[in-house]
Amino acid sequence: MLLATIVGSGIMAEQLSGGNVAIALLANTLATGAALVALILTFGPISGGHFNPAVTIADALEGGIAWRDTPYYVLCQLLGALVGTIAAHLMFRLPPLSLSQHVRSGPSQLFSEFVATFGLLSVIWGCSRLRSNAVAFAVGSYITAAYWFTASTSFANPAVTFARSLTDTFSGIRPSDAPGFVVAQLGGALAATLLFRWLVPGLKKTAPEVIVPHGEPGKDF
Repeated sequence: MLLATIVGSGIMAEQLSGGNVAIALLANTLATGAALVALILTFGPISGGHFNPAVTIADALEGGIAWRDTPYYVLCQLLGALVGTIAAHLMFRLPPLSLSQHVRSGPSQLFSEFVATFGLLSVIWGCSRLRSNAVAFAVGSYITAAYWFTASTSFANPAVTFARSLTDTFSGIRPSDAPGFVVAQLGGALAATLLFRWLVPGLKKTAPEVIVPHGEPGKDF
């Protein structure tokens, strides 16, 4: 549903904006932020609201999810992202998959993804400490803002990056640019996790609440 929202709203925005990229981006942004809030509130109590391999790996590093479950989470995230992209294409009468031609390369783009993912994990770790019931709204708000303050429009998610390389539409990314984005995203997630391990010494005790409270580690998949 997240990728159906990102890709589908990008297609709709491009069709209705009359070539105004700012309006198209605004529409894409608002749809994505709103969907994130709704989806985290919906699936958070079941699995923690993990739609992002970087978040899942960071959570595993802090003991919030068992390492044995992590590959299954990541696989489901990738498959879900792929299916969501296909669904968006079919809704708009496009081929199920198409390799993106949208160039997103260069140091500024990679640094943007590092910053975007660093900020996302900072929001998650900071809110999960004392305000776990606000995480869904904080994440949705942050991603809405990060679309606009980062040069890359804040993918901040390896599964999203993978899926968006398979859509030659407004939200796409050229496949050859995707690996650099993923490395930068994982680096940003790790940096934020290490920072908050220092800032919040009791982080490991609250890690099971990322993104929202969801049961015992190892029993929530």
